[in-house]
Amino acid sequence: MRGKTVVITGGTSGIGQVAAEKLAAMGARMVVVARDQVRGEQTLAQLRRAGPGVAHTVHYADLSRLNEMKRLAREIAAAEPRIDVLINNAGALFGSRQLTEDGLERTFALNHMSYFVVTQALRERLVASAARVVNTASDAHKGKSLDFSDLQSAGNYRGFNVYGKSKLCNILFTSEMARRWAGTPVTVNCLHPGFVDTRFGDQSGGTFQTVVRVAKNFAISPEKGAETIVYLASADEPDKANGLYFYKCRPATPSKEARDADAAKRLWEVSEQLSNSRVSTQHSA
Repeated sequence: MRGKTVVITGGTSGIGQVAAEKLAAMGARMVVVARDQVRGEQTLAQLRRAGPGVAHTVHYADLSRLNEMKRLAREIAAAEPRIDVLINNAGALFGSRQLTEDGLERTFALNHMSYFVVTQALRERLVASAARVVNTASDAHKGKSLDFSDLQSAGNYRGFNVYGKSKLCNILFTSEMARRWAGTPVTVNCLHPGFVDTRFGDQSGGTFQTVVRVAKNFAISPEKGAETIVYLASADEPDKANGLYFYKCRPATPSKEARDADAAKRLWEVSEQLSNSRVSTQHSA
C-alpha cells in the first residue's frame, strides 16, 4: 500500500477506524471523512502514529445531507490527484424516523445515498487511478426487500428493518455499479464485516439500543470485523473481483433480493434522480 491514497468514510470509530489504522501501518496515505471534529483529530493523531512520515488528512462533512456529500467529493477531488481506494463505510441505525433537510429518511440518506453520491462525484479520479471501491454492507440485508413506493420509510418505521434495507441498497448499488462501470479499470465489491462490538447502535434509542448492548457480549472485535475491508482494499486476490459480496475475506452469496438485477437498476435510477434534486418533505412524509 506504500504510495497509495485511500479515502474512507466512517473512519473515526469502529471497524472503519481499525481499517484506517491498519492500512496506514501498511504504508497507505489515509484521507479520512469525519463528522465530529474531536474524533477526527484523534483519529488523525492515531494514523500518524500508525503510519508515520505520511501526510494523512481529514475532511469534515455530514454525510446525511446531499449538499455535504457533493461538497466533500469536490474538496477531495481538488486535493487528491489520485485515489487508489475508496472505502464507503459511514453508516448508522436510528431508532425513530427522521427526515434530512432534503426530505430523505436519514438511514437511507447516510447509509445508501452517501455511497452513491460520493462515488459518482469521484468517478473521474477513480477511473484515472484504476481504483478499488469497497462498500461496507451487512447480512442484515437478508429477509429484506425494497418497496420503491416507500423508499423513505413513511409507513411502519422499525429501525433495524430500515437499516437492513439500507444494507440491501449497498449490495444492489455494488452490483449495478460493476455493470455500469464495466468499461473502466475500476472494481467495486462489498462485504459483511460480521456482528462487531463497536459504537454502532449506541445512540439508536428505544428497545433496540438495549438489545444491541446485550448482544455485543457475543460480538467479534473491531479488529476482526475490519479484516475483510483491509483485504478488499489491499490484497492481490480481489484485484479482479468485481460486483461481489464478501464475508471473512471470501466471496459469499447474498439474498435473492440482493441479486435482483431489475431492482439494482431501478435503485440506481431513483438514486440518480434523488441526488440531482431536493425531495420535498411533504412528498416523503
